[in-house]
Order: sequence, then C-alpha cells, then structure tokens
Amino acid sequence: MCLLFLTLMINMYDSCVIWITGLPAAGKTTIATALTEKLIALDQRVEHLDGDLVRKIFPGTGYTRKERDRHVKRIGYLSAKMEKHNVIVVASFISPYREARAFVRTQCKQFLEVYVSTPLAECEKRDPKGLYKKARKGEITNFTGISDPYEAPENPEIEIDTTGISVENAVNRILTYLSEQSV
Repeated sequence: MCLLFLTLMINMYDSCVIWITGLPAAGKTTIATALTEKLIALDQRVEHLDGDLVRKIFPGTGYTRKERDRHVKRIGYLSAKMEKHNVIVVASFISPYREARAFVRTQCKQFLEVYVSTPLAECEKRDPKGLYKKARKGEITNFTGISDPYEAPENPEIEIDTTGISVENAVNRILTYLSEQSV
C-alpha cells in the first residue's frame, strides 16, 4: 500500500487503542512492534505497551485470573487516558479473559481488537522462552493455553493467524482497516 496514501488516511483520525491479544508466542509483540514502527514512520503519535515490558516494571504482577484481570484493566485505563490525549496506543497483551477485554473496550473511544489466532500447536513449537515446556511439566501454574484458559475474542475487528501471513502483511491489514474505518 502506498505510504503517502496511508499517511493521508491515518491523519484523518486523532487516536485509538489497538489491542492485540492472543496466546503466548502467537506473534503479538512482533506485530505490535512492526506496527508501532510503521506508525512512527507515518509521523503519528504512538505508544506501544507490551505485556512483558510492563511486567518488568511491575514485577509483582501475578498470574491468577484476579491478578490478570486487574493488570489488564489498569493497562486499559492507561491506554484510554493516552488515547484521550491524541496518542495511538498499540497494546500487546495476552489478556486471556473476555470480560477484562470488554472492560477495556468500554474505557476507550476508538477500540480495535486484533486477535492473533495462531494455533496452540504453533505457539508451542515456537516457544522462544521455553515456557510451554515448563507449563507442560507443571513447573509453571496458571499458564495461558495450558493450565489456564484463553477465551478467544468472539467478534474481533481483525483476526490474524501468523502461521500463514508475514509480519508486513499483518501490519498492512491493520493499517488498511484503520484507513477504511476512518477510526
């Protein structure tokens, strides 16, 4: 897609929250990073909030359902505040529960849910941190997709299975959606 065209289309809106959700190792951070870089190249005000990076800042964040919900709601609130100040927020979080994601949606003026629907088997095959193996051995509890559920979005604005699409094509799908919807 023509960079000039995308620039003109994206400049038509102020801000939004692009919430990228999916299983661990599905490709959320990779897509979010590339999307953020593309938006910066288009001279947009953008912030990328990533689950792993935020947890490094707040290492006491737990993994029970209650702790995860609280964490997602806090990030959602922060995202909505940034959106209110004309920032495009790209949030890449597992955010495994529909109810917490629905809460985030209610906080935002323009919310785009991107479900990275990469199958569990593919995520396990990638397993860059060895976490699936540890979870399968019982060394990690409350691990999304193994000992804790992942509630897939029922009506995401965009669904991307990264087993059959390049990062560039995934990013272009999101940018195309934004321009077509005039978010």
